[in-house]
Amino acid sequence: MRKFIDQLISWTGLVLAVVLLVAGGLLTYASSFVNQNVSDQLSQQRITMPAAERLETQEQKDALLQYAGQEMTTGDQAKAFADQYILVHMNAASDNRTYEEVSGEFIKLSKDPNANADEVKALGDLRQTLFMGNTLRGMLLQAYAFGTMAKIASIAAIGAFVAAGVLLVLALLGFRHSKTAKDVLPSGSVREPARV
Repeated sequence: MRKFIDQLISWTGLVLAVVLLVAGGLLTYASSFVNQNVSDQLSQQRITMPAAERLETQEQKDALLQYAGQEMTTGDQAKAFADQYILVHMNAASDNRTYEEVSGEFIKLSKDPNANADEVKALGDLRQTLFMGNTLRGMLLQAYAFGTMAKIASIAAIGAFVAAGVLLVLALLGFRHSKTAKDVLPSGSVREPARV
């Protein structure tokens, strides 16, 4: 009975090791596929990360200096650019007002027959700037999200390969042990393993 249990557990471990190897392979493929797509999509935009002299605050320098002058190709670069460059300039232009707030002001002002035409135009231009900034930020942050998923898939792949290796070793040790295990007979006597 002991020999049977050892073999059953060993075969289960071997099957799980194969499943984890397949899962690790698929996760590696997914990580590579997503990373390549993020890189391709960002490269097509030909965005160059801002040079050091264009960074104004310490927070911008902390986030962007490591990428200064590089072509944007990674999700991490996209997030840093979206949050520490585009958003900073949008907030500076709008006095920290959101697109929704500026748009509401524009609609209200454009309906006022006594409104100054230059003010209406300036507010409309700001509204357009914030719309374009938010659109670009959204696309860049989406690239960051996919890049993060690729990293998670890569880490999960490594975990799956390590677990598969451990299970494979344990399964092989289980098979080896089953060859030397003593079976206990129903009468309580011990049957020695057959010698080959």
